[in-house]
Amino acid sequence: MGPGYLILAILIMGVSWLVGNTLKRKFEHYSKLHLQNNMSGREIAEKMLADHGIYDVKVISTEGRLTDHYNPADKTVNLSEAVYNQRNAAAAAVAAHECGHAVQHAQAYSMLKLRSTLVPVVSVASGMIQWILIAGILMIKTFPELLLVGIFAFALTTLFTVITLPVEYDASQRALAWLENRQMLTRQEHDGAKDALKWAARTYVVAAIGSIATLLYYISVYSNNRR
Repeated sequence: MGPGYLILAILIMGVSWLVGNTLKRKFEHYSKLHLQNNMSGREIAEKMLADHGIYDVKVISTEGRLTDHYNPADKTVNLSEAVYNQRNAAAAAVAAHECGHAVQHAQAYSMLKLRSTLVPVVSVASGMIQWILIAGILMIKTFPELLLVGIFAFALTTLFTVITLPVEYDASQRALAWLENRQMLTRQEHDGAKDALKWAARTYVVAAIGSIATLLYYISVYSNNRR
């Protein structure tokens, strides 16, 4: 592992920490901004779904923190307990964002369909990639093809992180547009929701950059060995 890659890895980890820490502070701040309409995250989600004519998606509460997600398999918007029950700008932002994914699903958004197709493949590959890559580097002189297999598998996970970017940004745009068009929030509340979602999206950007950089590193190791 060359010094150049180590410097890049440290830089990416530093940026990731900065973005993650900023995101945490933003959500804590906007969690204190109580909604004047007094709607909970669950009520926000249910109204957004109804306004888009979506009645076959359930909004449910899930345990944990930052566990919010949309599950296209069983058509559920899963909101963490804080988001589900709270009545603040942060909860409104997260609830509307997850419903943005439900709207994508209902309207057959192409990038969401592509990401969903990759989910089972990535789920299987992600559990083995680390060991294949380590073994591939250790055996690169005698069995370089093993590293190539690891690179191919890792490329699939990298593709998944890249495809995730437009999916997440589009969901946020749908959420913010609905919140504004329906006048669900005051200007201050809307600006807070927008800022929170902006920083949430940046975590995906950092993840994609890190994955691409790691993929290029393994490709360079394989290429250098072939010379």
